[in-house]
Amino acid sequence: MKVTSRKRTASPTLRPDTAGSAHRAAAFSGISCLTKAPQRRIQRRVVDGVLFLDKPVGLTSNHALQKARRLLNAAKAGHTGTLDPMASGLLPLTFGEATKFSQTLLDADKGYDATVLLGVTTTTADAEGEVLARAEVRASDAEVEAAMARLRGEIEQVPPMYSALKHHGKALYEYARAGIEIPREPRRVTIHRFECLGRDGDSLRIRVACSKGTYVRTLASDLGALLGCGAHLTALRRTHIGPFALDVTTPLADFEALSLEERDARLAPVDALLSHMGVQLLDEVRMRSFTHGQSVTVEEGTAGVLLRVYHDERFLGVGTLTEGGVLVPTRLMSTGTQ
Repeated sequence: MKVTSRKRTASPTLRPDTAGSAHRAAAFSGISCLTKAPQRRIQRRVVDGVLFLDKPVGLTSNHALQKARRLLNAAKAGHTGTLDPMASGLLPLTFGEATKFSQTLLDADKGYDATVLLGVTTTTADAEGEVLARAEVRASDAEVEAAMARLRGEIEQVPPMYSALKHHGKALYEYARAGIEIPREPRRVTIHRFECLGRDGDSLRIRVACSKGTYVRTLASDLGALLGCGAHLTALRRTHIGPFALDVTTPLADFEALSLEERDARLAPVDALLSHMGVQLLDEVRMRSFTHGQSVTVEEGTAGVLLRVYHDERFLGVGTLTEGGVLVPTRLMSTGTQ
C-alpha cells in the first residue's frame, strides 16, 4: 500500500513587534484580552498664596491640606504647624512660592484655648487615649492657680510618646502603639501665658500662649501631676500663630462651598506670612543683583535682622542685613512669579 505524504500547512506566525499582536495572539489561543486604558494625569495649576484655614475637629492637618489643595487644584502645597485631629482652629496653608517662607510661622509663638479635665489620666494626655487612672480631685481654685504659675515662663517639657517626633526615622507614636517606650530628652519651651478662664467642677477652661514646640497636652498632664490627681486635655482650639488670629480664617466647609474664582480670592499674597518683618526697598540696579543671588549695599541697621525686600510694589524675597549695611539674599521668589 502506497502511503501518500500530505504537506502540512504552517501555523501563522505572531510577531511581537506587530501592532495589535497581543489581541491576535489572545484570539488565536481562545483567551480574551482587555487592554487597560492609560490613566490620565491630573494637570495641577500654579497657585501662589496663603490660606488661613479654620481646621475642623476630626481631620489631620495633612488631610485638611490635601482637601484644600484639591479644591484649588494647586501644584504645590504645605502647612505651617501640625494640629492634632481632635484640635480645631488656625492652620495656615501655603501654596506655590509661599511654601518657601512657611518656616517663619513654624518658628512663631502660638495661642490656644483648651479644656482640661482633672482627675483622669490617659495614655495620650488627651481625650483620644485610653484611661490609665482616675483620682479624686481635691484642689481648690487657689491651688490650681498656684500650680499653673509654676508652669509659666521658661520650663522644660518632655515630649509625649504619642507625637510625630522621630526616633531613628520612625515617629514616636508608632513605638507607642507597639507598647515601646522611648527615652525622650526634655525640651526648653516658654509659656508666656497659662491661665484658667473658668471652672466647672473638675473641668477647667484654659488659655495658653507659648513658644514653638510646646505640647498643650503635656502642659495639661503636668498640671494634673502638680495637683496630685492627674489630668488630660478634652478640647483644643488654636487661636493665634504669630500676628495672625482666628478673625482671618476661612472654615473648610465655607471654602468648599465657593467657586474656584472665589477660592482664589480668599488667598492672601505670599508676603502676608512676613508682615511682622521690616521692609527694604531696592532700586532697579540693586534689584537685578539681589534677584540673581548677589548681596547689595543698603542703609545700615541692626545686623542679623530679616527684611522683606521689594522693588516698587513687587515682593522679591527675604534678605538678612549684615554688618556695614550689606543685604544678603536669604530666600527669593522665583523670577516668573515676582
